[in-house]
Amino acid sequence: MSFAVDPNKVPKRTLYTGDTMPAIGMGTFGSDKYDPDTVSKAVAGAIRAGYQMFDCAAVYGNEDRIGKVFKEAFDEGVVSREDLFITSKVWNDNHVPEKVLASCKKSLADLQLSYIDLYFVHWPFRNYHSPGCSGDARNPDSRPFSVDQFMETWRAMEDLVDQGLVRFIGMSNMTIPKLEAVLPLCRIKPVAIELEMHPCFQQPELFQYIVDKGIAPIGFCPIGSPSRPERDKTETDISDIDLPEIVSIAKAHQVHPAIVCLKWAVQNGQAPIPFSVTEEKYIGNLKCVTEDPLTEEEMDLIRKADKNNRLIKGQVFLWEGANSWEDLWDLDGTITK
Repeated sequence: MSFAVDPNKVPKRTLYTGDTMPAIGMGTFGSDKYDPDTVSKAVAGAIRAGYQMFDCAAVYGNEDRIGKVFKEAFDEGVVSREDLFITSKVWNDNHVPEKVLASCKKSLADLQLSYIDLYFVHWPFRNYHSPGCSGDARNPDSRPFSVDQFMETWRAMEDLVDQGLVRFIGMSNMTIPKLEAVLPLCRIKPVAIELEMHPCFQQPELFQYIVDKGIAPIGFCPIGSPSRPERDKTETDISDIDLPEIVSIAKAHQVHPAIVCLKWAVQNGQAPIPFSVTEEKYIGNLKCVTEDPLTEEEMDLIRKADKNNRLIKGQVFLWEGANSWEDLWDLDGTITK
């Protein structure tokens, strides 16, 4: 099989186990904008383009379609199962132990896999919302973060590793205070943590904390997610691809500003998971990290352009008595009760 981009040229991230994963992958969240068939067709094209990491989740509502794509690729010899690094996530309404197992088994069945490479706790709360809900939707059963409840979920995640259903486990949407509380309690440490990261929201303290712990950072919204759900858009949001520093660097390299965001992400040490349904774009997203790197000066210029502009605020997970979405992110250095 001849790929548009040679997978061997794509940088790798080494996990604390000594295993590796690609330093860039493809997201599969359709952002309430693309239907499952459209997303799965993009995944099929991306496999043939040379992508080897795919970021999936039960709540995205498309794992069954993507699973058919994976099976076809394996059956046709396009790739082997061992070539791909496939992730999925347990959704918030399945955090009790027996539901963690059931959720994992359903994802395995939908994705038509015998194991998942990396399985995440999608959000650190049992709070959840219905797919496609509005930004002001609230679940009356929502509660603040609980170390005991989270660790109950994490113990079930560790059991999945013991059973051979998943190779590795990870966390997502965490904060330093939450990690400080739970990491010492883990029997199996997360190999990766997913977090929002893009030039306008670099989270340097959290990023460095994760790296110092030997955990791999996986960055979502790497180009600022312009097609994110309307509920996640506010008037104060800043567009990464319109950032003057990004635009000037893009002109110097004669590429689209989105490409600069991805180059920065990989060179910065994270593994971004951009999403696109357009063949030209998803091939370009992968190819860009194999050539024409940004200079140290350009990397420093982007570092200084950070606006601390969080896009995925998570307000739909707020509990009764919470003040605002900031309460989800422990901005004062303590876990918000």
